Amino acid sequence: MSSTPVSNPFFNEDHAAFRAALRDFVSAEITPNAHEWDEAGEFPRELYKKAGALDLFGDGFSAEYGGHGQRDALMRMVIMQELSRSGSGGVVAGMLSNYIGLPPVEKYGSHELKAQVLPPCMAGEHIGALAITEPSGGSDVARITTTARRDGDHYVVNGSKTFITSGMRADWITTAVRTGGDGPAGISMVVIPGDSDGLSKAKLDKMGWLASDTATLYFDDVRIPAGNLLGEENAGFNYIVTNFNAERIDLATQSITFARLCYEAALDWARERHTFGKRLADHQVIRHKLVDMDRRINACEAWLEVLSWRLNQGDDPVAEIAEAKVDATLTFEFCAREAAQILGGASYLRGDVVERLYREVRVQAIGGGSEEIMKDLAGRQLGL
Repeated sequence: MSSTPVSNPFFNEDHAAFRAALRDFVSAEITPNAHEWDEAGEFPRELYKKAGALDLFGDGFSAEYGGHGQRDALMRMVIMQELSRSGSGGVVAGMLSNYIGLPPVEKYGSHELKAQVLPPCMAGEHIGALAITEPSGGSDVARITTTARRDGDHYVVNGSKTFITSGMRADWITTAVRTGGDGPAGISMVVIPGDSDGLSKAKLDKMGWLASDTATLYFDDVRIPAGNLLGEENAGFNYIVTNFNAERIDLATQSITFARLCYEAALDWARERHTFGKRLADHQVIRHKLVDMDRRINACEAWLEVLSWRLNQGDDPVAEIAEAKVDATLTFEFCAREAAQILGGASYLRGDVVERLYREVRVQAIGGGSEEIMKDLAGRQLGL
């Protein structure tokens, strides 16, 4: 019995056209180079310009500054899915640091600042990054200790940040600083040029995301124009926590796409590999593993589509996005493990997509808020 595939009601022709163009780009420019760039610990900066020519960085940014002119959560889902089809979390993270570093600039920056920062980033000529986490604390944003002291027409920044994606190569660093007293009420956000005097950087070695540069940043009397303040002084805490919501659904989408890649690799192997006189796929235990992977992926993906659609309707499902991130990262972890079991020794060799993604499970479950933080956030949102 056959049936005609039903088109997905959430996605329109614009989504489909952009998906097709981006899939071709990823297949030609990223996937064939993923292992080489992982081993090198970086990917060419020229890739940003090629992506900029596709308008990859424009979702949620004003057309005046080179963006798409609107925020479309379903289009963002397309971007995350198709880039993640490359099987390289490092490339995805590095390419898309604009999407965590620049939204506060779009929302709260002055016209002059936006005109300076956004157009070259939209074109892929410059790179944006977000600097929140400090060596003394991770998700506890209210404890930020990096300071910005007003000195005439400038702020003077001192302190440090760590685990900063694109920290080594970023041209613009949206940075959380303390301008007031203790706690969340004393936090502001400023934009710091990546080549500022007094700014030094140290590259971090990691278990996964090898192609993405990750850095610790040190600010020693870094002077920036007062106009680089985003919004109002001491109002930055709310800017930060609202920015996290988009990052979390992005990470969930990446995770579930990586899970699907693990499933597809395992499925292909099970169909081709023979043991004890028959295909791996003919063993019930293997079939059950593949079914369990497929059902978890489909459930998470459907939930993320609904959440993205709700975001486009003006809803703000904070608790469900937090829960969905947990589900997606747990599904990714499950699928990476099961795929490795099905592939056996082949999954332990460098260059295999399952091997690469297995190393990247943990960062997906930690970045943007750990599973534990997400559950606690969801509980508070539910009034528990």
